[in-house]
Amino acid sequence: MNTWFKRNGIHVAIAAFFVIICFAYFSPVLQGKGPAQSDVLQAKAMQKEIMDYKAKDGKGPLWTNQMFGGMPAYQIWVQYPMNGATYVISAIKTILPDPVDVVLLYLLGAYLLFCVLKINPYLAALGAIAFAFTSYNFIIIAAGHSNKALAIAFFAPILASVLLTLRGKHWVGGSLFALFLALEIRANHIQMTYYISLALVIYLAIELYHAWKEKKLSAFGRGLSFLAIGAVLALMVNTSVLWTTYEYGKESNRGKSNLTTDKAEEKSGLSKEYAYGWSQGVGESFTFLIPNLYGGATSIDALVKPESNAYKSLQSLTGGDPTQAIQQLAGQIGYQQYWGGKPGTSGPYYFGAIICFLFVFGLLVVRSRFKWWALGTTILFMLLSFGSNFPLISDLFFDYFPLYNKFRAVESILAVVGLMVPILAVLAVKEATESKLEQKTLLKKLTIAAAITGGFSLLVAIMPTVFFSFTSENHQRMLEALTQILQNNRGEALKVANALVADRVGIARADALRSVLFIAIAYALIWAFITKKMNLQLALILLGFAVLIDMWQVDRRYLNNNNFASKSDLANHFQPRDVDTFIMADKDPDFRVMDLTTSTFSDASASQFHKTVGGYHAAKLKRFQELIDNQFSKSVNQDVLDMLNTKYIITQDQQNGSYKMQRNQTAAGNAWIVQNVQFAKDADEEMKAIGSFDPKKEAIVDIRYKGLIDEKKVTGGGATAMITLDSYHPDHLVYSYSAPSDVIAVFSEIYYDKGWNMYIDNEKKPYFRADYVLRAAQLPAGNHKVEFKFEPVSYYAGEKISLAGSVLLLAALGFAFYGDRKKKAA
Repeated sequence: MNTWFKRNGIHVAIAAFFVIICFAYFSPVLQGKGPAQSDVLQAKAMQKEIMDYKAKDGKGPLWTNQMFGGMPAYQIWVQYPMNGATYVISAIKTILPDPVDVVLLYLLGAYLLFCVLKINPYLAALGAIAFAFTSYNFIIIAAGHSNKALAIAFFAPILASVLLTLRGKHWVGGSLFALFLALEIRANHIQMTYYISLALVIYLAIELYHAWKEKKLSAFGRGLSFLAIGAVLALMVNTSVLWTTYEYGKESNRGKSNLTTDKAEEKSGLSKEYAYGWSQGVGESFTFLIPNLYGGATSIDALVKPESNAYKSLQSLTGGDPTQAIQQLAGQIGYQQYWGGKPGTSGPYYFGAIICFLFVFGLLVVRSRFKWWALGTTILFMLLSFGSNFPLISDLFFDYFPLYNKFRAVESILAVVGLMVPILAVLAVKEATESKLEQKTLLKKLTIAAAITGGFSLLVAIMPTVFFSFTSENHQRMLEALTQILQNNRGEALKVANALVADRVGIARADALRSVLFIAIAYALIWAFITKKMNLQLALILLGFAVLIDMWQVDRRYLNNNNFASKSDLANHFQPRDVDTFIMADKDPDFRVMDLTTSTFSDASASQFHKTVGGYHAAKLKRFQELIDNQFSKSVNQDVLDMLNTKYIITQDQQNGSYKMQRNQTAAGNAWIVQNVQFAKDADEEMKAIGSFDPKKEAIVDIRYKGLIDEKKVTGGGATAMITLDSYHPDHLVYSYSAPSDVIAVFSEIYYDKGWNMYIDNEKKPYFRADYVLRAAQLPAGNHKVEFKFEPVSYYAGEKISLAGSVLLLAALGFAFYGDRKKKAA
């Protein structure tokens, strides 16, 4: 034990330090508080029905009707109990509070990578801090992008396991690769998994080239085969996750369009406009070095301070506190400190002034091929992050590269660059400590790197407007609108607009000087240990603290104690209004609500209380999105509301702000029998037909389903025909009906044939789609029971494969570490 501790004591101490800084940063968790994350609160509203039934049944349903009329729960919340990675992630989240768990994973994963790279432990800790505290990693935590943050946390350990495998530690490296990749996939953020996979493909291509050049293809092939087996194991462990996601993805708004009439609609994947909506500005990339160069977040925080130019200029106009005026201008005309081209941002990508300085130093001194991979990946991913701002490269990937057009917010690929930059920065310091280069040469290159990064920062501080305009693309429109608001007083409008620009300049200048200071500190420390003026260990510790202070201060701008609230407040975030309470008193188990007081189709808050026709989800069913675009975007189609069994509509009085509830008397109900069927030749005709029809009397059915209807037998059923919903469960609906002859019944449930099965008196029968998004079936005469059960093969068969993969992965890890220990003992 003493021998082990002597050998590993430094790693234990650094891990303990990581724990301390995590709890220090997130000190409110020690008071029992939790992060108030908007996306997490929205997710809880989405999950309301799922969690209610989980508490009742012991397992969550695979389908929920809580939003968009109904959709699979795969991308909301599903247990996957046969997936071994589920239990690893669950254990981490049980032991550590949120968000300490994710940041500690950032730190430990990166530290593992740098140790595998044979970096001095103190320098490895510095690198881990640089990666973990990259501003984007904290901004997504503040926003509540929990899955994305968790996926990013496994970037570094995946790379570490690849390096181990290619170095000849096949069993240990391969099994760890399988483990970390399985955890990465289970984090369930396919976009991040895609990006790190792309970076690994580039790395393996470089290694393949060098293996061929050095005539080591056999050794490389052996390592690659273990990685391939590890990848297969990781995929097996996550079969149920991936299979259901793949299956659902084709039916979601990431899949093919059903309509041909909308020429702007992409045939497959997302539209470029939507995918490129959040593109990194080319000039905005200088925020890697100077954080608030572009104003920081979309905010007015700096403008409402009494010392700001905007405050003073508007104060002279209003004669009092101009805070409200600034808030109104921000909402109306975009009068805000951020001036980049994004629709909005929670903060910049800041990699750290010191780390950017060391990255440039690394370009000059690092001689390993790892440098070229880090640099090449950084350049490519930066070009891809530009999206609509530099479409030459982005369009090639979007149009031709597999799956690339399934993802939006292309700027988020910079999460991988957030790992590449610290890697090269750390390798630069390693080279400085071990280099065979002459001291004079090292110092010359160090000075060049400082001159490039510090010199640029200093120039921005001295003459910022030479390089940047500090005006947004819509500045002229804002000025015109401001002129109108100020009753055509152009002079005052210019004064107020110029004050805003002056504030933006001031924000940038302050951060530029700040970057100069940190670069100077880093330069002095590295110069000191190169010239033997300071002990290496002390220099690295001080450099590490400088990096931590630099990153910590910027991160606190976007994630701080104000982002936390008591757990009781978080649990009761959504409070029912009188109208909600009234609607919830309705004992009908399955009806829908349309809440027009929220952003109906991009806000999940109404789902906290009701089954809604609206809601929020980034990957809703494609057909329902098309329904929204064509039947609700310009005006609300009452016929469509009726067929969706929209029983209540919530509105707000514009005069006094009170909420009103309107009972929809024409709602069609849970299920009904129609008198006739109208066939549509395609989706376009079907969509047009539901624009104006009586859903209770006729069903609009695609011609492809004509074979499932025996028109000779079908009648309207007459006055005696009836159908009722007897019992409701999100996964299992039971109806009873009575009809003197065969009838066509329409069910106000969303059609999804990748799992929903229909049974008549326990015998499986076919059904079809009607009214563009609903289920319908021909029912035989008599008194019968009809059941719809959600039984997706992708989930249940996938879970069996996941169990087999989990067992194999556990066996591989056991064998690998037992063998490694035995080898060391020998």
